[in-house]
Amino acid sequence: MRRVYILIVLLLMIFFEATSYSQSAKRVLVVIAPVNFRDEEFFETKKELTACGAKVDVASLTKGIARGMLGGTYNVDLSVNEVDVEDYDAVVFIGGVGARSLIESPTVINLAKQAYKDGKIIGAICIAPTILSRAGVLYGKKATIWASMAHEIKKGGGIYTGRSVEVDGRIVTANGPWAARNFGSAICKLLGYRL
Repeated sequence: MRRVYILIVLLLMIFFEATSYSQSAKRVLVVIAPVNFRDEEFFETKKELTACGAKVDVASLTKGIARGMLGGTYNVDLSVNEVDVEDYDAVVFIGGVGARSLIESPTVINLAKQAYKDGKIIGAICIAPTILSRAGVLYGKKATIWASMAHEIKKGGGIYTGRSVEVDGRIVTANGPWAARNFGSAICKLLGYRL
């Protein structure tokens, strides 16, 4: 009888530990363009975020199959119009030439503004830091971006550093696909995960 009692206690401990872990997972929204997002920036960043324990949701301007510049695909089941920023601990914008559609979207710009206002961690890679600049969240902040777009950081009052990954407070920016892993890791650290 005593063994049964000990077994039940151990099973309950395991159950509550697993429940506690799943409830503590941070939620991250990753926003990609429906066409021509940069594959490595999306897939490598997403891989880093899930590896550190974050739960990742992916949104775009439209639902359905999103296509990367290098041929990768992802089935997006969340439109940026349906996003409630309150549901997330971080919001991340992915680059690639298709990110121009995100930059021109008032909904995406407002999403970045709201995330910043609500104290969320915000990330953007490649040309996507332009979204943060146009949302007004880079004013007085150090940031990086695809080199030919440095003027966008300055236009929004940001301080362009040219580094591959830049962290300033709760804002993480990166300058291209080669920085995707470190970009994802920097976001994980800000979320409080140990790497």
